[in-house]
Amino acid sequence: MMLENGKTMPSIDAWLREAKADSSAPACGMYLTHNGVVRATPKSEARGVETDGVVPGHKVGGMVFGYDASKVQAAIVATRAMPGIGYVRVWLASGELAVGDDIMLVLIGGDIRPHVVDALQTLVGTIKNECVSEVEREA
Repeated sequence: MMLENGKTMPSIDAWLREAKADSSAPACGMYLTHNGVVRATPKSEARGVETDGVVPGHKVGGMVFGYDASKVQAAIVATRAMPGIGYVRVWLASGELAVGDDIMLVLIGGDIRPHVVDALQTLVGTIKNECVSEVEREA
């Protein structure tokens, strides 16, 4: 299973070393990472969408973060099946998080840039839109 959880984000360097030692490595021409972090600007303001979180103009003091592991695992499997993708790994935090805390780390390896960029965009979008719960707390 390429889904991990914990309070402290794993080392990106260690993950890259492990990815490059994986049996998929000879077919991978690039790796991309995504490191999501709790920001002080509310989602409603940053994205211009209505949320039930902190209102625009106010600051986020933290959030409660959770996820559905089976949905995340299914998203990982679907991403791994995308054209040219050889490696997918995800770490997610959970519980109470403060501004500046790491929320997620995603690593994707694949053959060519367009495939890897598409896979990263798809996986992070699926995780954010379908698999997680983010409840912002006002500062």
